[in-house]
Amino acid sequence: MPRIYIAGHRGMVGSAIARALRQRGETDIVTATHAELDLRRQTDVEHWLDQNRPNTVILAAAKVGGIHANSTYPAEFIYDNLIMAANVIHAAYNSGVKRLLFLGSSCIYPRLAPQPMPEDCLLTGPLECTNEAYALAKIAGLKLCQHYRQQYGVTFHSAMPTNLYGPGDNYHPENSHVIPGLIRRFHQAKVDQVPSVTVWGTGKPLREFLNVEDLAAACLHLLDLENPPDWVNVGSGQECSIGELAETVKRVVGYEGELCFDSTKPDGTPRKLLDSHLIQSLGWLPQVSLEEGLRAAYADFVAGSV
Repeated sequence: MPRIYIAGHRGMVGSAIARALRQRGETDIVTATHAELDLRRQTDVEHWLDQNRPNTVILAAAKVGGIHANSTYPAEFIYDNLIMAANVIHAAYNSGVKRLLFLGSSCIYPRLAPQPMPEDCLLTGPLECTNEAYALAKIAGLKLCQHYRQQYGVTFHSAMPTNLYGPGDNYHPENSHVIPGLIRRFHQAKVDQVPSVTVWGTGKPLREFLNVEDLAAACLHLLDLENPPDWVNVGSGQECSIGELAETVKRVVGYEGELCFDSTKPDGTPRKLLDSHLIQSLGWLPQVSLEEGLRAAYADFVAGSV
């Protein structure tokens, strides 16, 4: 059986992939915490990979956040994500790794990309300004994999998931993504009996969401393919407005107050739907419905907050 290194095993994506691997019987999984290995330090990464010698690397480590975090800390988002991708991908090649899966994001595509967004619309237009720094770093990681594969013959490839949520999400009051942010705010409003909750923007933008357990299954599916695409979209194929999402989270949490929208705040990209026909043609389909996934995510949040 292969030795598999999961970079970012404590994050939502990395931990879901680790669970999925263990559920199918993989036992030789190696990990390192940030205290044990800072992926931003090239020499440390090279030494660790030389010492541990994985056959397969899954690069799920990233600095992530929502619109507020991306807009407030763009220098950190581009630097941390660029340097982690470059260090891990290059050191993996140097240490003899033949298989590497890099986790990107749907934000790599142009702000006004055709909908749904196919893989080949990459680099055909300007990016969404509110997360440009993060997107550029993810594009660089994708291209590193593509060109190392082209030049050196290693199977380094990438998966570009849509908006993710699920167990292990980040519920920070300012730096979280939309679903964990809504879960936290509606839960706190319910507990405090606050009469209303205000959501940023108009509520009109359309978004696609994928449960992280579905993404983990997709990643394992891609790793099992002998000749995977250089990069492939991973989405649910379903979209809803932010307003509809907020109403659903409100219902799942059991908050009975008023829902308001602050149209003075940015909406971000008007629509973001991935074209996931390629990965579906390769034999993967999502299994978790949005409401089912939100109920599991809320249960996870409650369990972690008590």
